[in-house]
This record gives sequence, C-alpha cells and structure tokens, in this order.
Amino acid sequence: MENKLFIYNTLSRKKEVFEPINPPNVGMYVCGPTVYGDGHLGHARPAVTFDLVFRYLKHLGYKVRYVRNITDVGHLENDADEGEDKIAKKARLEALEPMEVVQYFTDRYHKNMEQLNVLSPSIEPRASGHIMEQMKMAEDILAAGLAYESGGSVYFDVEKYNKQYHYGKLSGRVIEDLMTNTRELDGQDEKHNPFDFALWKKAQPEHIMRWPSRWSDGFPGWHLECSAMSTRYLGERFDIHGGGMDLLFPHHESEIAQSVAANRTEPVKYWMHNNMITINGQKMGKSLGNFITLNEFFSGSHAALTQAYSPMTIRFFILQAQYRSTLDFSNEALQGAEKGLGRLMGAWQTLGKLRPSDASTVDVSAIRQSCYDAMNDDFNSPVVIAALFDAARIINLVNDGREKLTEADLALLKETFNTFTGDILGLKTEATVSGENELVENLMQLILELRKNARSAKDFATADKIRDELTRAGVVVKDTKDGAVWSRE
Repeated sequence: MENKLFIYNTLSRKKEVFEPINPPNVGMYVCGPTVYGDGHLGHARPAVTFDLVFRYLKHLGYKVRYVRNITDVGHLENDADEGEDKIAKKARLEALEPMEVVQYFTDRYHKNMEQLNVLSPSIEPRASGHIMEQMKMAEDILAAGLAYESGGSVYFDVEKYNKQYHYGKLSGRVIEDLMTNTRELDGQDEKHNPFDFALWKKAQPEHIMRWPSRWSDGFPGWHLECSAMSTRYLGERFDIHGGGMDLLFPHHESEIAQSVAANRTEPVKYWMHNNMITINGQKMGKSLGNFITLNEFFSGSHAALTQAYSPMTIRFFILQAQYRSTLDFSNEALQGAEKGLGRLMGAWQTLGKLRPSDASTVDVSAIRQSCYDAMNDDFNSPVVIAALFDAARIINLVNDGREKLTEADLALLKETFNTFTGDILGLKTEATVSGENELVENLMQLILELRKNARSAKDFATADKIRDELTRAGVVVKDTKDGAVWSRE
C-alpha cells in the first residue's frame, strides 16, 4: 500500500513517519524475559505486540532483523544495584546450577510463545554469552570519563553525563528530582550519587554467577547487557527498540546514556513501549505476586479463573486493545474475547464455502483499505479487528443469500481475511478447535443428508422436525438451488 506507516515514538512523544535508517533493512531490539519463573500474561503482551510489529514490517516488504534477548544474569531483586541475582536466588532455593534454571524456564517460555503463535526472533542472545562485549563497553565508558571504579565495581556517573547530554529525555525524569528522591541503599556508599548505576558489580563471596575482570570477579549491570547486545547485532544506531512501559525508567533511560557515552551517537530512532496489563487497576507482575502464568490460563488451574482459555483467546484478548493502552484482566473480558474469536474464525471457515455471483452488492475493497489504514496508524489492531468483523458480517450475509460477491471480490475478501487475520494478527485455528469444527461439519452434513432423504421420501414431518430442532439449537438451515447450507444463528 502507498500509505505511510506512522509509529508513536516515546522519545518525541508523538507519531512519526517510519523511515528506516538503511532501507529496506530494519533493525529491531526488544527486551525479553528474565528467565527465573514461568511466563505470565504480562510477558505475553510485549511478545504479541512486537510480533505484530515484526509481522507487519515483513508484510510491507522490509528485511527485518529482530533481536529479542534472554536475561540470564545481572538482574538483581529490586531492579537497582542491591539484592541477590533473581536467577541465582532461584538456583540456590532449588539447589540447582543457575544455568539449569535458565534452560528450564527458557524452554517453557519458548513453548508458550509457540502456543501463542509468536514468531521466533531473528537472533535471541543471552546476556551470559556476551560478557566480553559488556566489559568492552564498560571500558569505553570509563575511557570517555563518564564512569568510575569504586571498590571493584564500575558505576555510570549520571551527573557528569547529564552535563554533556540529557539523562531523563526518554522518561521525562529531571535529574534534580532524582537527587532529592533517590534513597541511599545499604552498601552503596561507594557510589558518588545514589542514582548512579552499575556497569560492573563486584561479586560478594556467596554470589554464584561471576566472571573475572580487571576490576574484580563480578558480573555486568542489568542495563549494560541490552546496550552491548543491541550494538553487537544491530550496530551503534538502529531503527526500533521496544519493551514494556515498566522498562522505560531506569532500564531504557540508562541504555541510551550508556550507548551515547560509549559510541557517541543516539542508539535508537524509534522507541516503542507497550502499556501494562492490570488486575483491578494494579500492574500484573511477579514482584507484586498478582500474576497468572500462561500455563495456568491454558489449563484454567488458577483460583482467579472461572475456566481455561486457549492460547488464541489470550492472543486475541491482547490484540483487542491498542498496544499503548492499558489492558485490564477479567474473566468477563476473556470470555468476550473467546466469543469474538469464535465468530471471526467461524466466518473465516464459512468464507471457504462461499460461491461467486455475477454482481457484487458490497464494497470489499473498503474493508481492506480500513485494515491497512489502522495498521499504518501505529499498529492499531482493535480497528483492524473491527474491520474484520465487518467482513465477517458480509460473509454471513452472502452465505445467507442476502448479499452477493463477484469472483474477483470474493478473491479479494479471502486475500484480505487471510492476510490480516492470519499473517498479520497471527490468529490461527487451534488443533482442538480444528478437530471439533471438523466433527461438527461432518455431523451437520449427516443431519442435512437425513433431512434431504426424508424430503425425497415426502416425509415432510421428519424433515420439518429436523429443521425445527436445529433452529432450537441455534443452527439456521437455508435451502438453495445447490442444496441445503447451514450456519450458526
């Protein structure tokens, strides 16, 4: 399509025309999970959001290198520079090697992503596999005079950086406010300022995950890994950096500062942030203990769930909201998503049975254009879904004989539905649903065959009874010149 794609850039706080640095190539980095527990709904949202972005950019013809990392070291308990490494703590509690924990939960995360039909990224680097790159970046920042060594650790000097550049431009934080509002943490008197952050941390004797460096046996800071890995695979400047809004500060703010200090260039052209999933208005997250894992959704085993919800229902639920808006969890909302998805997939199935007419009574091209307009407006998936529901209504009307489509318009409708429902939104018929649909289809053909035989034998009482019972069950039977067809009411 000729229409331009607009992306909301968190950095400029406005929608901007998407113009890649080196077309047709696009570099996209998204912060992946810290793998010390099962993925939950809060992990599913960025995964589905940036899967949508990845799919659409590829649909537009861009060659996308999508990098999504695995955090397997350096993410401390309170997201600052104190406490135990989240993975090391889990390993200690379970009496496992840290990399056993990493492998176990990475495998489970990949399984969940496959269930949600999230495409694999082009590259999935692990922080522990890029220690050398992180040390090198810390060295470069030290050489630039924007970090300092203290007690075997290396800290980024935020105040000094802010005199040359602008720390806080992504999040809107003001350094004077940070000075007054940042509390001193235990054991952090080695910092010049409490809001300085670690590029390298000296490991305490009990710390399991450690590497030798010229400063100390230690481990890299959480923020540094993403700067180092994005530079390694996408270059010093790349197109899109994505992640959840909860990472905006301090993680992404610090990424900008590190990359500018080390590489002397602004690292990212478009910053994208998906909003949070909430439960009763509160952010869902492991640290708050209010999360529901994806496996619990799929099995219905969590106390807060009234039933199990399929992976495609979860994906559809996430796509029903524009990625920058909050999405509030409730059983009612998920049940509504389940019904909506059922209507859409049912129409998609009916579409394959439609027969062309010699004239069209509806404009299919308008629906296709609506889908492109919505995607070009900052990936507005709920508006795409609304347009597809319009298409579903047309499909059902054509199936009922109340509207007509020519062969060309029918082909265009199929292409639109396949492209946007399947290729871009990433919705698919699930195996269990597919099997049930096939069973229902076979049973309905048998019932319609019995009704046809009854009519042929002039046993109209039996034929009418079959039809009336189907009507009571919510099934509409239409007699056409090509035989009887059925649809759900």
